[in-house]
Formats: sequence, C-alpha cells, structure tokens
Amino acid sequence: MRSGSIFVFLICSFWATGTDAGAWLREKGTSFTSVSFTSTWFRDTTNTSYLEYGWRDDLTIGTDIGYATSSQGTQSGYGTIFVRRPLGKNNGPNKWAYELGVGAAWVDYIAIPYLKTGVSWGRGFTFRDTPGWASVDASVSWALTTSHHLAKVDTTVGLNFTSVTTGMLQLYLAHLDRETYASIAPSVVIKPRNAKYRLQIGADSQLGNPEYTAIKIGLWREF
Repeated sequence: MRSGSIFVFLICSFWATGTDAGAWLREKGTSFTSVSFTSTWFRDTTNTSYLEYGWRDDLTIGTDIGYATSSQGTQSGYGTIFVRRPLGKNNGPNKWAYELGVGAAWVDYIAIPYLKTGVSWGRGFTFRDTPGWASVDASVSWALTTSHHLAKVDTTVGLNFTSVTTGMLQLYLAHLDRETYASIAPSVVIKPRNAKYRLQIGADSQLGNPEYTAIKIGLWREF
C-alpha cells in the first residue's frame, strides 16, 4: 500500500475522531476524556480515545488515539501526543490557540511517523436566547519519512438547548495528493441529571458517498 494511501484510508476511517476542542484551554488541574465507537452498514468500525489535561492555565497536553477495522478485515490506527497553547492574551470574545503534536499512523504492517501543527479559533455566541459556540480547527500532519502531508479543517457549531441537551453540527474537510475529502457529522449530546458524564449520539456521512454513513456513540467526561 502506498504511503499516501495510508492517510487516505485513515481519512475515511477516522472522520470524527476525538473531540474538536477549539481554542479553549483546560484550567490547571482539570481533565476531559472521551471515548467513541462508530460503525457503518458494511461493518467498518472505529474506536477512539481522547484525553486532555490542563498542565497550566496556558498549557494543555493530551493524547488522541484511534483504531479501525474495515469490512474487508484491514486494520489501521493512529496515535498523537500534543500540546496546546494560547495565541495572544485572548481577553476578547475570540479565542485563538496553536497546537503541536507528534504521532504515527499505520495500516496493517506499514507505519508512518508524523509531525502535526495546528491553529484553532473559537467564539461563544447567543442565538435567539440560546447559548452556543463555534470553532474552527486547522491542522497539517507532515509525514516524516515521505513527502506526503495531510491538511484538515474541522468546523463545529453547537447550541446548548437545555442544561441536559446540546446539539452539534460538524464539517470535516481534508486535502491530500490534490484530492479533497469532506464529511458532515450532526449529533446530540445528552447529560443525564446528576451524572458525571455526557452521552453523544450522532452520524457521520462522507459527502458524495452516503452509503458509508456511520452511526456514532460516544461518552464524554470532565473531572
């Protein structure tokens, strides 16, 4: 399998990995974790785990790990360790941050180490008395052993309908080897009363390939 095909395969397998954190950093000593599972009608499955921790108020560290199995039995995965820091003082409504990470992507017995660089923007807003937020996460993953690089832009818009229910709409764009890939992912996040976790239920559909729409179930927790 070509090295570029590894990234293409991972794009198709891991559209909605982790949780788009935007430009907001974790407060010192606090953590956020999420685990998720997706499956298509053809039984292509993914499992992801995401963790971020506020090392300082101006420094968040974390890991993002994913594993996928295709309906043909091909196994793939990735793992990234990252740090996130603010860009500027961020005293106004617009929040900015940059991110640096290292990791590796693999398919079967082929692995490619990479360096990840990214920048994020986020802002809270109110729509018809309903609080919400918007964020844009742009990143480039640079393969260290080949000339390939993967550029991604992930956009999230969310509305907190009640103290229990939040709606999200996410758009994922990726560019590799002169090809652009796109996916849209609506979901609902539910926080049961008196619970310490939140449940995410949604779908992820590749634009132009609706037959590969995946159902997603995830658990979020802050502590």
